[in-house]
Amino acid sequence: MFGLTQHSETPNPSYRTIKLPPTSPAPRRTTEPHASPSRPPSPKLPSNPTLETQNRKHHRTETPPSNAHTMKVNVASRRGGAPSSPSFLSIQQLLLLGFVALATPVAASIGDRLPEFQQCIRVCERENCGPDAEHQTPIPLHRRLLLWSCPSECDYTCQHLVTSSRLSQSPPPLPHPVVQYHGKWPFVRFLGMQEPLSVLFSLGNFWAHYSGLYNKILPNIPPSYPLRKWYIMLSYVGMASWFFSAVFHTRDFPITEQLDYFAAGANVLYGLYYTVVRIFRLDKKDTSRRESLLRLWTALCVLMYVAHVTYLKMWAWDYTYNMAANVAVGAVQNLLWSWYSWTRYREQKKGWAAWPGIVVAWVLVAMSLELLDFPPLWGSVDAHSLWHAGTIVPTIIWYNFLVRDAQDDMARSERLKS
Repeated sequence: MFGLTQHSETPNPSYRTIKLPPTSPAPRRTTEPHASPSRPPSPKLPSNPTLETQNRKHHRTETPPSNAHTMKVNVASRRGGAPSSPSFLSIQQLLLLGFVALATPVAASIGDRLPEFQQCIRVCERENCGPDAEHQTPIPLHRRLLLWSCPSECDYTCQHLVTSSRLSQSPPPLPHPVVQYHGKWPFVRFLGMQEPLSVLFSLGNFWAHYSGLYNKILPNIPPSYPLRKWYIMLSYVGMASWFFSAVFHTRDFPITEQLDYFAAGANVLYGLYYTVVRIFRLDKKDTSRRESLLRLWTALCVLMYVAHVTYLKMWAWDYTYNMAANVAVGAVQNLLWSWYSWTRYREQKKGWAAWPGIVVAWVLVAMSLELLDFPPLWGSVDAHSLWHAGTIVPTIIWYNFLVRDAQDDMARSERLKS
């Protein structure tokens, strides 16, 4: 265990009253306050798997016994993540319009500024991340493979120790005992994954796009149908965006955050791109004017994406701008599909024609969870993970709609020919 013995002056340990161990002759990793120097040190690495956690958007920790007189620093992770990962119809941001006006990048959270957290980090790194073997604590292989380092382990552990201490206080600190660190809640990690449920549900969305491509689009829409290639690309973009979402929720680094944001932006913009192509039938090459419009629309979307990535990468990594851009694009797309769904249903009176409107409403309801942003239940279930869970079924419904819509379109074309 990343073992740092810390003595509390009160029966209920609190980092506000903690005494740091002396820097010399005292033994470094003892479990009892008055252990003999000859006593062997306590284990370095945590053996309790339930203390496996992260800190991205929402996190939490195990609570130590309230009567403990010592506290051990176990090890932690440090960064937080991006707003939200790619949505199915790119409408996950629509309900954030009000939030965007108030959103600002988080430079420091309440937890970062807590004296007990800062003290815990200093002592943990001194005791476990030193240059000599005596002050180096091994990290399990599966976490080292995910690039967990000694400082990030200390950060992770201190988040949870401080959170446990705050939860054990009576009355608990206001406004809430569970606070954010680095702009994120304290999550309980699993097998080194910082947000295991968000990883799981991101992979669920990946599977929904994969299944939609290989079980719906390819077997049921013939290669001769002009919109088929746009639907295939939709699946590839969707799979890429959810793959990078899963990577980012596994480990939050600047590079994984950027890949997640750029893939999400591509998913959002491509959603609008093929929506315009489908609704206004720019895929039909029956006139030179339509072909020119398609080339112009394609060039415009490419330029918008390049400008978006260039601004974020070269000018400013602006969370507020990124959210606003996604909201604007997603809102236009949603309005177009809602209008299309209503028009087609009125014309044909077929249930499947209303599926786009149902999907839009479904995802908007799921997206509303993002506005709650509550501390994770049981250290795992937060609003962001529930939002990812809520987009799996709409994705499945959407691919069924694309197939029905294509089949109906082909049938109408055959009737017109005859």
